[in-house]
Amino acid sequence: MHQTVTRPIDSTRRWWVLAIVVAAQFMFGVDAFIVNVAIPTIAVDLHATPAQIESVIAIYLIAYATLVVTGGRLGDIHGTKNVFLAGVLGFTATSLWCGMAFSGAELITARLAQGATAALMVPQVLATLHLLFTDDSRSRAFAIYGIVLGLAGAAGFLLGGLLVTIDLAHTGWRSVFFVNVPCGLVIAIAAWRIMPAVPRRAGTKLDVKGSAVLFAGLLCLIGPLLFGHDVGWAPWLWAVMATGAAVLAAFLRLEHAVARAGGMPLIDLSLLADAAFLRGLGAAFFFFVANLSFYLVMTLFMQRGLKIAPLAAGLAFVPLALAFVVASRHSGARAKRRGTGVLIEGCALQIAGLVALALVADLIDAPTPLMLAFVMIVFGYGQGLVMAPLSGVVLSTVKPVAAGSASGMYGTTAQIGNAAGVAAIGAVFFAVETLQSARAGFLVSLALFAALIMICVAFLSWMRRTAARS
Repeated sequence: MHQTVTRPIDSTRRWWVLAIVVAAQFMFGVDAFIVNVAIPTIAVDLHATPAQIESVIAIYLIAYATLVVTGGRLGDIHGTKNVFLAGVLGFTATSLWCGMAFSGAELITARLAQGATAALMVPQVLATLHLLFTDDSRSRAFAIYGIVLGLAGAAGFLLGGLLVTIDLAHTGWRSVFFVNVPCGLVIAIAAWRIMPAVPRRAGTKLDVKGSAVLFAGLLCLIGPLLFGHDVGWAPWLWAVMATGAAVLAAFLRLEHAVARAGGMPLIDLSLLADAAFLRGLGAAFFFFVANLSFYLVMTLFMQRGLKIAPLAAGLAFVPLALAFVVASRHSGARAKRRGTGVLIEGCALQIAGLVALALVADLIDAPTPLMLAFVMIVFGYGQGLVMAPLSGVVLSTVKPVAAGSASGMYGTTAQIGNAAGVAAIGAVFFAVETLQSARAGFLVSLALFAALIMICVAFLSWMRRTAARS
């Protein structure tokens, strides 16, 4: 085991360090949205099946979700700087691999590796901020982090459409991955030269078995949703999903066994007794099921159904992303005063935006990108009202000593929700598109999004009642 380093952290260049780690977070955030815009073009160029289209996004999220807690613990064991560098260089190398893929299967494999390396890189960002900013500058540093996080969505949509359209050096969609290479190298060099060494935490242990079992369970549970359309929903798919559910149940028993053996399970088992927290996680799960899947379905409808060019489709999302940033900036303070009430209002706005989109899609034969952009502002603003304060509200009932573990569980739940949404809602869209049209698939998907957000509201209300009684 490593000895704990006791020398103080060098924070003399902490604002430069902030710029470095926030740049890495920005690259990660952009990547989540830039791929969405390029997905229809990737599908045509690689002759990808619907399952492969969904898998390009979902497998990345599953890998990230199951390994992000492990990535954080590796930072504790080997030092935040070392693991951050490994993550950035790995993310850069796997981005290059994604851009060089020549089949749908190869791109999915590369995205799996990219998600795993992102799980090394991203946890070190907040860990570094927590360690370097302990004085009055802390709120300013985290405000910068929040703004950059919000702007990543707008940049991703815009950059994705732009790169696919200009066909830089005849690389087409591949440039959306290649753009990470120079950025990643610059970030890695700057981090190597400027980031301070951070003390390691003695006694931190990895739960490798837990990570492997969680990954296998999620893959068995979500994978059939991805490939069901391609194999005609064969009966064996349901057997695989049942196996996945059994593996996830076994995961909880394994975590108890790890704890009894003196190890450090992936999840803090004491949190399973916190009813308000678990109901908050339920709200987060259903909210995120309707998160990235909305952008996937919206992109597919615009480019496949309405034949809107990638650049115009990307630009249509920019007002939504900016509305999200504006809502995020003031929703936190309102949530401190009114708690879940603000989140429920945000959910209501999202549903209003979905209804407006459904009316536009149903009543107008060929809605323009500008028209769709205007309507999506309502959805984006509502989403910003919910997403920014959601983690704080969910974690509000957790004891301070368990805050780190609870945050890890929240982040993992959010990414699992994103992956499940892409798989399930994507499968519904493609099934209805095959039977009827992309427009019909879009309308059915919007109805599902609205239902999921209403379930989120039900969990938030349940959580509020539970917290009030405790």
